[in-house]
Amino acid sequence: MAKSSDTAGVIAPPPLLALAAVVAGLGLDRLAPIGVMAMIPPLPRYALAGALLALALFVSWRAIRAFARAGTEVKPWRPTTALVTTGMFAHTRNPMYWGLGILILAIAIGLASNWTLIALAAFALVIHYGVVLREERYLAAKFGDDYRRYQAEVPRYGWRL
Repeated sequence: MAKSSDTAGVIAPPPLLALAAVVAGLGLDRLAPIGVMAMIPPLPRYALAGALLALALFVSWRAIRAFARAGTEVKPWRPTTALVTTGMFAHTRNPMYWGLGILILAIAIGLASNWTLIALAAFALVIHYGVVLREERYLAAKFGDDYRRYQAEVPRYGWRL
């Protein structure tokens, strides 16, 4: 994404990056199947995938609601107007990316896609370097000490209990 003067300058929309990971993983499964996850019986895979899907949707929905309540933009390629530090954001600074990662994991498990599981690792690296670090620089410049205090108190990816 092209960087304007008031955006984080992320490399691409995170949902698009997640979609790319899933499409690449499923495509590689067709071209060069590994088959390890297919050895797990379908019922446990589907149950776990369903639980992970529900978790991904819950985490993402709560994070999006927090942004809506704060009146700020969810899309990281648009200007941010408020620093959100409550709800899910009181425990981890990146719950939306958690949600996307869990969604990819749910798809990988549900479809027994070994390559999608591997693509999840690539997605995590791209999100970290191409989105999160850029957002952090942007938010530190925009919100100063308030954001730096938030960074010091709340883990980037971990979950504060």
